[in-house]
Amino acid sequence: MHSLINKINLYHSIIFFLFSCCVALAVNQFENLIVSPVIFLFLILSIGISHGALDNQKGKKLNQLYNIKNSYFFYIIYSLVGISIIIFWLFFPTVSLVLFLVVASYHFGKEDTEFLVNNKNISNLILYFLKGSLIIIAPLMFHFVETISIFKLLLIQNEKFYLFLSFIEDNNILLYALSISLLSSIYYFLKDLKIINVLIFLDFFSIIVLNYFLTPLFAFTLYFCFLHSFRHSISLITELNENSLKNGVISFIKKAMPLTVLTAILYVVSLYFLSNYYQLNDAILKVIFIGLASLTFPHILLEYLLEKNEK
Repeated sequence: MHSLINKINLYHSIIFFLFSCCVALAVNQFENLIVSPVIFLFLILSIGISHGALDNQKGKKLNQLYNIKNSYFFYIIYSLVGISIIIFWLFFPTVSLVLFLVVASYHFGKEDTEFLVNNKNISNLILYFLKGSLIIIAPLMFHFVETISIFKLLLIQNEKFYLFLSFIEDNNILLYALSISLLSSIYYFLKDLKIINVLIFLDFFSIIVLNYFLTPLFAFTLYFCFLHSFRHSISLITELNENSLKNGVISFIKKAMPLTVLTAILYVVSLYFLSNYYQLNDAILKVIFIGLASLTFPHILLEYLLEKNEK
């Protein structure tokens, strides 16, 4: 089954790279093409967040590991962590954003790469972060002003923070950071030479192409939905049914549907509330990124606790 996952991921990386190039070419041909953020929100709510919609199943497993009989205990703690992130963001937006970018970099690097790593050690934590940091570096490097505009919409009003970002942009530090991220991919490739590791470079250049030609939100949505979420979903599907990929997909859809729908409803309600105070596009950006932060932290905490107990 592990070889099947690798085969699927390799083909998927090839297809995603070609898809990224085609989208970039289409956008380049139609310079005035404007895609509504509503479409990005729909993709994130339907495809993007579904890869974390089995957290309730993992929560049951965690309850068993800690001998917790009350099944609602997990949901209460999980929800409290998510709500706490939103509240913390409202009071300390700059700190929250920095923490989110750091954690997201590690999360993206880990889940996009760990199936290639045989030996799990502390050095991988750094390499995961360096590889995943490309998702943050690329939009800053190619669309600095637009990315800063998104940060400002996320309640970041700290001028020192923007002066720091301007400093790293003016001194080509972003280029150095991108080079380090590339070196981490090269390391993964050379560490264990095999065909499957080629996808590391396919993913790298897909992200570069998307961020060079597309707006930050457009590029992030395509990456998040069609690379990151797809790859993690494949691993969940094979866990659900190791003998039949088809049955695994059906089982995944059934199990992921309740939390996906519930999360989508909460997003829409939040968007309706925020649209009374902000323009629709601005409200969508706030809901997407602050909402993802509130989902990412409890999701990563859950994964950490499960991995810790498995060890």
